[in-house]
Amino acid sequence: MYVIRRVYDVKPGTARKVATLLQQQGDAYTAAGQRSEVTITFNGGTLPGDTNRVYMQWTDATIDSPYREGVPSVPAASAFGAEAREHILGNRIEFFEMMTPAKMQKD
Repeated sequence: MYVIRRVYDVKPGTARKVATLLQQQGDAYTAAGQRSEVTITFNGGTLPGDTNRVYMQWTDATIDSPYREGVPSVPAASAFGAEAREHILGNRIEFFEMMTPAKMQKD
């Protein structure tokens, strides 16, 4: 099982707006059966740490290309993503393997 996290650097003053749009995008993918439930977090400048940043995170059993064969487009998700892109300065994706009892070292 994997944790997949997208990290977005956004224009000042837009973190909450982008977080809203990405939550809607993630919910559309979840409703279409293409993604597990997403968690969106953000810091628009009211908290310590990196500001003007939004995180979208979900889990999946595999790491697959969203362009793989047989995956239909989700127009609602695309629309929310297009609106969010107006406020995004840059982004990256991170992958983490989740610890499970079967993966724990014996020694």
